[in-house]
Amino acid sequence: MYSFRRLAILLAFFLPAAHIVLAQDPAPSSSSTQQDQTQPSQSGDTQGQVSVQARIRERREKRRAQAIRETYSHLYEAYVGGDYLRFKPGPNLQRTTMYSWDFGFTRYYGEKLGVTIDGRGYYGTAFVGLNGAAITRPAISQYDAMGGPTYRIILHPKYSISARAMGGVAIGNFSGDTNGFTPASLGLYSDGATYAIDGGIIGEANVSPNLSLRLSGDYLGTGFGSQLQNNIGFTYGFVYRFGKQ
Repeated sequence: MYSFRRLAILLAFFLPAAHIVLAQDPAPSSSSTQQDQTQPSQSGDTQGQVSVQARIRERREKRRAQAIRETYSHLYEAYVGGDYLRFKPGPNLQRTTMYSWDFGFTRYYGEKLGVTIDGRGYYGTAFVGLNGAAITRPAISQYDAMGGPTYRIILHPKYSISARAMGGVAIGNFSGDTNGFTPASLGLYSDGATYAIDGGIIGEANVSPNLSLRLSGDYLGTGFGSQLQNNIGFTYGFVYRFGKQ
């Protein structure tokens, strides 16, 4: 009987205490539930943004590739313009400035590689100093015909950069303004034909897929008087593309 009473007292003491502990145990809060619910949504939004950006980049690259094809898939390219050259007209004479007309034609085999033919006519005035002929500044001219490969290094819808190497013949006319005196007596090279080699880096700014503006740094080597003339200048002009590959 005594044990039963003691057990009843213990139960009476522990039951209220257990009720208090259970009442203090927090249930999952609504904010935690909302956070758990919003996390998958935020992850989905991020993935959607990445997907949209990827599609935008893909469309941009497709437009760029299409613009490059429209511009550089032409079969032929013709150009016309001018040339500025610093030329040494005689073994011991100072360099003189020569100006030229320049035209050429390129046949392309693909977007990058082509074969070019080029024709130029240079005109200038050489300073030969004081002499017995009383001729100090005779007019001189030179005509070049060359050909060789052209290779586009950089292709962009708005511009391109190319390299070109050519070889051919140069014809010098140094006696046209010497009043019957020989060019050699004035310190000039003699008239005649010799080799010509040319190399340049060409930059083109596209006005449209068919039309561009060209500027090229140019090296022209000639062999008048059995000597090598290292001449530096630049060419400029317009380029017209036509024909489809």
